[in-house]
Amino acid sequence: MDHSLISFLSIVLLILGILGTFLPVLPGLVLSLAGLLIYKYGTDSDLSILYIWAFVILTLASAVLNYVIPAKTNRKYGGTRWGSIGSIIGTIVGLFLPIPLGFLVGMFAGVFIGELLHDRKDINKALKSTKGAFIGFIYGTGFSLVVGIAMLLVVILDIINVI
Repeated sequence: MDHSLISFLSIVLLILGILGTFLPVLPGLVLSLAGLLIYKYGTDSDLSILYIWAFVILTLASAVLNYVIPAKTNRKYGGTRWGSIGSIIGTIVGLFLPIPLGFLVGMFAGVFIGELLHDRKDINKALKSTKGAFIGFIYGTGFSLVVGIAMLLVVILDIINVI
């Protein structure tokens, strides 16, 4: 297969991976990592194997952090297990809402409703827990986004022979 076609396919996968860091219908960094691996092993690239290992580790760290960070920030802002369960259910339901970013709306609604089911009288606590879930989402998504962009930049810089 032609090296320029492989490079193009790699870049497309890397871009889709970046989009997937905040769109749950795409597998995010897994796509980016696939693009990086296809570029490394499908072309005559001299890209160091250290980049590959670093991005594998960062991808695995991102997968773990995407679950740990929102739970930790939810707890930090007074959230309970009810809010965490509501978050998961809300995200799944939100995927089927016919609105832009329905998964996100569903996640926040799920946290809020879950916290209210736990304690109906404390709306402020439910709002704080929802705020914690939002902050956790931003941190986790931000980390993944930075890793995905770094992978794309490494490939582009290697294509133009800067690294």
